[in-house]
Amino acid sequence: MTFNRLLAILLLNAAGLALFFSWYLPANHGLWFVLDKNIFYWFNDRLVTNKALLWLLAVTNFRAFDGVALLAMGYLYLTFWRRETPEGRRRLLAIGVAMLISAVVLNQLCRLIPVSHPSPTRFFPNVNHVTQLTGIPAKDASTNSFPGDHGMMLMIFACFMLRYFTRRAFFIAVAIVLVFATPRIMIGAHWFTDVVVGSLSIVLVGMSWWLITPASDYLVNALYRYLPGKYKPVN
Repeated sequence: MTFNRLLAILLLNAAGLALFFSWYLPANHGLWFVLDKNIFYWFNDRLVTNKALLWLLAVTNFRAFDGVALLAMGYLYLTFWRRETPEGRRRLLAIGVAMLISAVVLNQLCRLIPVSHPSPTRFFPNVNHVTQLTGIPAKDASTNSFPGDHGMMLMIFACFMLRYFTRRAFFIAVAIVLVFATPRIMIGAHWFTDVVVGSLSIVLVGMSWWLITPASDYLVNALYRYLPGKYKPVN
């Protein structure tokens, strides 16, 4: 591993840890809590006055809507798949499986972080719930919302786009993160910091060691070689 890569890892780790501890160390999370509270109430108060916003959040936080996020990521992946040779498609499959494994492992590791709190809709009393206002069983509350696992999965996808594909694909993936992670914050299922601090800090630390070092390449190459199916490498 080159010096520049090691430096990039250390800088990303420093940024992730600084972000996390800027939230974790201050009493009651300091100014982060003020920002969290203001963002939550700005949207929550408008649920009873803005019907368009209410129904938008009901639809975008309905469980089935998560499938739209998968379709968006799948379509971006498909644009590369269609241009590849059979051998290249096998490698894309290996990258996809490696991405899934990475997401599952990192999601489990982040459970070791000694932080747990309910979503703002469970923390604050007498607030509006989209489910009650619309009758749609939207995800508008959580007993433990830190870190934002939905946002973290989307960020991991964006990281893989940057590592194995193109910058253009990365920026599209970032747009996917914003489009599909933001509704969870707007509805109150997550605090703003669950995603911006929790998800992002974990991804900065975890994915830097995984993607900038050869570690992810070892897994991708092993999957490319040993996954069942056609077009396995001959040596």
